[in-house]
Amino acid sequence: MRGRTPLVLRRAFSEPLLLFAAFGSILLATTTLVALTMYASTVAGAGVRRAMETASTRTTATTISAPVQRDTFAATEKAVRTRLGALGASDGHGPVPLDVTLSARSDSYALPGQEGLKHPELTRFATYDGLERQGRLLEGAWPRPAPQGVIEVAISQPAAQSMNLKAGDEFGIEGRLDHKTVRARLTGVFQLADPYADRWSGEELLRRGVERGGYTTYGPLMVPRETFLARFTATSVSVTWTAVPDLRDLTQERLRPFATVVANLGEDLKRDCPSCETFSRLPEMLTQLNQAALVARSTMLVPVLQLLLLAAYALVLTARLLVDHRRMEVALLRSRGAGSVWLAVLTGSEALLVAIPCAVIAPFLAPLLLRLVNAIPWIQAAGVRIAPEAGLATFTVSAAVALACAVLLMLPALRGGRRTYVEEQAARGRGDSQGLLQRAGGDVALLVVAALAIWQLQHYGAPVTATAGGDLGIDPLIVTGPALALLCGGMLGLRLVPRVSRIVERFTSRRPSLAPALGAWQVSRRPMRYSGPALLLTMAVAIGVVSMATSATWRTSQVDQARHQAGADLRVSGPVEAPELGPLGKGATFAALPGITEVNPVYRGTATFSDGAGTLLAADTAKLGPMLMLRADLAGHPVTTLAARLAAGRPGAPVVPLPGTPKKLTLDLRLRLDQPSLSAAYGDLSVRMVIVDALGVQWRVALGPLVADGKPHQVAVDLSALAGRSGKLSYPLGIRGFSVGVPIPATGTGLELVAEAVRTDTGAEVTMPGGVRWGHVARGVTNIPGEQVTTGPALFTLTVPAPKPSEDPIALEDVAVVAAPAGVPNADLFTQADGPSDGGEPAKAAIFRPLPVVITSDIAAREKLPEGGSGVLTLDGEPIRVTVAGVVQAMPGTPAGTAAVLADLPSLQAQDIALALDPRVAGEWWMSTRDGDTAAAVTALATHIEWDQAVVDLGSLTRRFRDDPLASGLQGALILGFAAALIFAVLGFLVNAAVAARERVAEFAILRALGVSFRQIFGLLAVEQAFLIGLSLVGGTLLAVGVASLVVPHIVLTGQAASVTPAVLLDVPWPATLGMLAGITALLFAIIAGLTRSLRRQGLGRALRIGDDR
Repeated sequence: MRGRTPLVLRRAFSEPLLLFAAFGSILLATTTLVALTMYASTVAGAGVRRAMETASTRTTATTISAPVQRDTFAATEKAVRTRLGALGASDGHGPVPLDVTLSARSDSYALPGQEGLKHPELTRFATYDGLERQGRLLEGAWPRPAPQGVIEVAISQPAAQSMNLKAGDEFGIEGRLDHKTVRARLTGVFQLADPYADRWSGEELLRRGVERGGYTTYGPLMVPRETFLARFTATSVSVTWTAVPDLRDLTQERLRPFATVVANLGEDLKRDCPSCETFSRLPEMLTQLNQAALVARSTMLVPVLQLLLLAAYALVLTARLLVDHRRMEVALLRSRGAGSVWLAVLTGSEALLVAIPCAVIAPFLAPLLLRLVNAIPWIQAAGVRIAPEAGLATFTVSAAVALACAVLLMLPALRGGRRTYVEEQAARGRGDSQGLLQRAGGDVALLVVAALAIWQLQHYGAPVTATAGGDLGIDPLIVTGPALALLCGGMLGLRLVPRVSRIVERFTSRRPSLAPALGAWQVSRRPMRYSGPALLLTMAVAIGVVSMATSATWRTSQVDQARHQAGADLRVSGPVEAPELGPLGKGATFAALPGITEVNPVYRGTATFSDGAGTLLAADTAKLGPMLMLRADLAGHPVTTLAARLAAGRPGAPVVPLPGTPKKLTLDLRLRLDQPSLSAAYGDLSVRMVIVDALGVQWRVALGPLVADGKPHQVAVDLSALAGRSGKLSYPLGIRGFSVGVPIPATGTGLELVAEAVRTDTGAEVTMPGGVRWGHVARGVTNIPGEQVTTGPALFTLTVPAPKPSEDPIALEDVAVVAAPAGVPNADLFTQADGPSDGGEPAKAAIFRPLPVVITSDIAAREKLPEGGSGVLTLDGEPIRVTVAGVVQAMPGTPAGTAAVLADLPSLQAQDIALALDPRVAGEWWMSTRDGDTAAAVTALATHIEWDQAVVDLGSLTRRFRDDPLASGLQGALILGFAAALIFAVLGFLVNAAVAARERVAEFAILRALGVSFRQIFGLLAVEQAFLIGLSLVGGTLLAVGVASLVVPHIVLTGQAASVTPAVLLDVPWPATLGMLAGITALLFAIIAGLTRSLRRQGLGRALRIGDDR
């Protein structure tokens, strides 16, 4: 029976341990690489599909607008729908499904009773396809077509409330162009299912019911399409077709072709409809998504190549063990006439015997492995479920990997089968003497290639570079750089094994203990026996640490990006002036949200400099320190220091307080002209008062018009209206100042403006506090020779002398009246100072001192403004002298790569008031939350859609960055590579230790016969393996940190293959790393202990008789 068994089987099963090691290595390599290949392709496709499913309508929609009339509408719509229907058909996959809706608005109509007004309130008729599906009737019914007679209309609930209409009301409105009256009947009032959905982003009138601009428009009055075409297209009207594609089945391969088709849609449509205008963000979105998928695949190649290299070396090491164990057998076969070809066939058959089952099994094991990846929390959070199935491509990859493994298993055997029996006998027991310089040529070549790859990665900043055709492509040299660097570092460290072993031998030989000395001598005598396992373990540890560092760095970078983009825990922005939340009603309302601990008004404007423009951010810097999310390495000083420097430049401008908690103010104002006959020329005189609340929010209120008759007139100011219907005023309130726009006619006269009294609704009178006076200055063309402000019985009296005669009338000259410290002359208050305050009262009160700012480094470089320097920057079109309080690499709350200036908002507003300008009004509110938890506040904001606020929530932003399907795909690949690397290391160590122990059974038996105790033998093995383990763990960790610092920051990219902002910082999770190293150490020493117990069970006599048959 034994003779019938093929030689290849007898030979393979004669070494079950090494056969198991080879089978395990090939199966692990094949399964893991197949899983990674399936994962890379599947996660990219799943990520693309997820991005398509979650893309906003505003991003994916294509809009086509054209002016049409009744007789041209049919032809225009046919051309539009024909072109839209063919989208995507050019690539051979058929058209992409589209949801096309038509919307149109008529010309303006004056509201009932306002036909004769010069500036009436308006409304419009409109039609929108499918409105019945997007809205819910609250009363009445949807309108029916009415080609003639009374038109049936429906309006939204906000519009019905504003227009005071209910279902069943009939009214007539007059056209602004043709002055024809149209009768309409309101048949229904509806409410949009989601007024703030993306599809209504361009339909402000339909969404809010009112649109304010040059005119106030209510509505629209919605009618069926038939009614609109029959009644409102006699003249040209604008019609818009909105096409929303169903992108769920669009594969990654079709992204670029479909983006090109959509981008060319406008040009193609022009041939059939010259008046059609096309707009779409879809091509840009698809191009970015294609780039994101490419970036994801490129970064996932990094762990794949690292694992490929490790698997190859593990197989080579196993093959070397097999060759070393069979060297005498092969030599005997050669001495008996076996040729090289026969030995190659025998070795290849044995390798295929192991590899073929792995090629068959791996495609079925890989999906099971990927199911474990699905259980990873951050993969689950991304919403991507990987469920690949074994197909032809999977089996092809598996067969290719298994065949490559078989070749690697063959090569050492072919190389080692050249010695004769005599040569093998002479070589036995002789240690390998290869040293540091013997293979220096290969090491140097590998080092050069790895260095070049790392240099290119750092130079280009990504493994994705531009190709010759201008597209992005994966650079093969760059993606192999990390793997080559790990191999090169491991090999260079490996060459130090003989030197370190000799040092250890000299140290232990001086000690009385036998086991350490004997173990160190063994390592020193045969250092190359330990080099293979050491390199395998070193690379495995390095790959594990690099994987952990990459994963931790990626997660940290996502948090950093979210924090930088948000700027604060919560950021809310919206219209400055709105019916629900007025300019002075937001602060207290937002402060009352659950979980909010601090609110800060922020103004966002424009900063221009010599060769560019950027963003101006102005906030109450006294509150900004704990709120602003500026990463520490982006600035040379802590945020609190920078904020304190900005707040230190704030002028000491006082406020005239309003007593109590007033809802209304009444001002007694009197305007007298020196020459009453010129009153007609002063009819445009304007007076504005600046109110400030407890949060520092300032708002100008127009007072008037004033009658220049010299008599007191009461002017009422509704303070509660400044809060809005839902807002709350932040008390106490105060008056910051006044501005008066004085007309400068060709012939003018002097005037006197007296604020005789200011009273609250409770009757309390506003008085000047002690130590406060009114400062005044004229700003403009300086045609006024010298104005004066006095106080006395009246709150203030402004006396303006007659202007200088002028041939050309000048519109206005502004006079600012500002509350100021009593002891500060106007010259010190309003004159531009040359430097910062020196601590004296005049400089402290000066409004036009240089403004302290924090600027980004690009502005500092372009304008040559170092920290502490001064210059002029143009902020919102106004040149302002600034001093640089600090320079940062990037400014939180601004888009990546944007130059920015940060200033103190009260300081800027003080300058605005002193220039008689409207103070800059905060359009954003930045907030801090308790323990960073924004959920409760965001939920509360979501219940108030009528506030019309856009919310940037740090928590949601962090989840969006962290759960990006394409970006988070790298995490799964890293986990797979990390786990496989550790298994390879443990398997290689186990096999090497077992083989070495088996080969040395006789040696240990002799030691036992000479009186060496079992504990000493265990110590001997422990010393030998401790040298191997310690050197590998330390070397692998140091190598990983070095490679990670060079590589990892450059493979964490945005979806557009661009560097992230702020720059990536390497994050090595040392607690987890040390835990991993401790776990590996414990596992490997457990293997040593198990092998030692196995040796103990073997009898002494049996071990001593080994070899008697030779």
